[in-house]
Amino acid sequence: MHQSSAPLPIREILQQKVVDHLKFIYPQLEVEPIANELARLMRLDEDCQSPLAHKNLWDQTDIAVITYGNSILNDNQPPLKTLHHFLQSHFPMLINTVHILPFFPYTSDDGFAVSAYKQVDPSLGDWSDILRISTDFHLMADLVINHCSAQHDWFINYQQGADPGSDFFVEMDPEEDLSKVVRPRITPLLRATTTPTGTKHVWCTFGHDQIDLNFANPKVLAKIVDIIRLYLDMGVRIFRLDAVAFIWKKLGTNCLNLAETHEIVRLLRTLIEHANPNAVIITETNIPNRENLSYFGNANEAHCIYNFSLPPLLVNTLVTGNCRYLKNWLMGMPPAQNGTTYFNFIASHDGIGLRPVEGLLDDSEQQALIQTMENFGGQISWRALDDGSNKPYEINISLIDALKGTTAGEDEWQLQRFVCAHAIMLALEGIPAFYLHSLVGTTNDYERMKEHGHNRAINRRQWQEQELNEKLADPDSHHHTVFQQLRRLIQLRREQPAFHPNATQFTLHLGDQIFAFWRQSQDRRQSIFCLNNISDQTQTVSLNAINLIGTDQWKDLVSNAIFDDMLATLTLNPYQTLWISNRW
Repeated sequence: MHQSSAPLPIREILQQKVVDHLKFIYPQLEVEPIANELARLMRLDEDCQSPLAHKNLWDQTDIAVITYGNSILNDNQPPLKTLHHFLQSHFPMLINTVHILPFFPYTSDDGFAVSAYKQVDPSLGDWSDILRISTDFHLMADLVINHCSAQHDWFINYQQGADPGSDFFVEMDPEEDLSKVVRPRITPLLRATTTPTGTKHVWCTFGHDQIDLNFANPKVLAKIVDIIRLYLDMGVRIFRLDAVAFIWKKLGTNCLNLAETHEIVRLLRTLIEHANPNAVIITETNIPNRENLSYFGNANEAHCIYNFSLPPLLVNTLVTGNCRYLKNWLMGMPPAQNGTTYFNFIASHDGIGLRPVEGLLDDSEQQALIQTMENFGGQISWRALDDGSNKPYEINISLIDALKGTTAGEDEWQLQRFVCAHAIMLALEGIPAFYLHSLVGTTNDYERMKEHGHNRAINRRQWQEQELNEKLADPDSHHHTVFQQLRRLIQLRREQPAFHPNATQFTLHLGDQIFAFWRQSQDRRQSIFCLNNISDQTQTVSLNAINLIGTDQWKDLVSNAIFDDMLATLTLNPYQTLWISNRW
């Protein structure tokens, strides 16, 4: 009788997976030694765990906040301690995940030109502060993977012909045809740099202080893996792969989303999840929607992808009073399979990206949106096209100012419109993430923008903790109103199984002024009909139109209204949200 062989040990299975990844990335190299080195750096030869496929590492209680380490200041303590205290004080049992934007030493781009990956910026605190935060929250940190600062030791060594670094960067002949390369900036792609062997031209996707790393060199990959291991040791559970779509370069292509890029993401996931099966990878790919979706792979790349199309589509919906484009997009979004989900946000430290709505909003719609945002004090950042022209890349504005009116101008519905936007985000399939400044209703900071000399600073205010606490406690302050209403919605969301990130979602068709969708819990016991009046006019809808099951009792979780008559007509005030549930 044939005897089946014993299953391979986890370590051998992992070794083979890593080798297979590396063979695809580096087909000309002997990859076994590279695989051994990566396993050693991740200490997988000491402790190798077995991740479960298609396991959801989240539920409806997962709510994230996005913040800089120094968004809230107190003169008497390091900013990271102040941030930790603020979150503990104001969001107990509400926020369980915190994304601290790059907290490392840097030279520009508010942290994304990292000059030392293994240090905490001393102006913020130290690793002990990071560890303390990670004990109370799921900690999300940036892996700034595409580039490093021009002041990083690696690039300084490159300029001197020394190691490590002499072969860490992408050199390119300026006479090569690079017209197909997709750029998010208008600065020249190449930077002339003096080296011991003469002038070289190095690749700079995001600007000349951010030098692209050369992942075609496996020594660069090893350095990144070494950094990942440190971050795991320091309590990081969620890795945000910054600008990952750009990391592989190949002449004659657009150098975006290349096959090698996807394979590197798969490799990093394999290494990370065998070190910590509860760790999560999120890809930050501010690109058209279809390309963004590709980073799910077959549930073997990113656990989560940023839902980059949501912010511009939702803002467009609320300032036009028409949800047609948002509804069409939602119908076309595939449900995320178990083990993956969307990372939903509607405001961030950057701006409202316009690339993610390419193919979703036509040029005239985009131009109307841009003009409206400029009318509300927003600024426009640009990118270079291959014909030498420039095109709007993102709108820089605080979300509360972006929603201060409609295309017709400012009106009295700003706060209702702003809360409605967040109610929609909270109810959609995926994990919701609040930008800290949205939670507290921060408006455009023109002074900071002028001081820093770049548009994105308009939405990166630094609050003094005492001043912010006073505003949040003042019932007459819009900060108080926003804060309290959003806290209540967060609490409601956390209590609903139908708002699990992977619960069923279907788009409802109730006209262009009511954006509506249905969520059903994974055990099918709870249904929630989410109705949002996205216009500045009162709207009506018949309960019969949303097909409520008559044998159930239904209640709006937001207003606590109970619906007994299935033939009744509902009236929704401007920007009102209803979460009609059969279970509460």
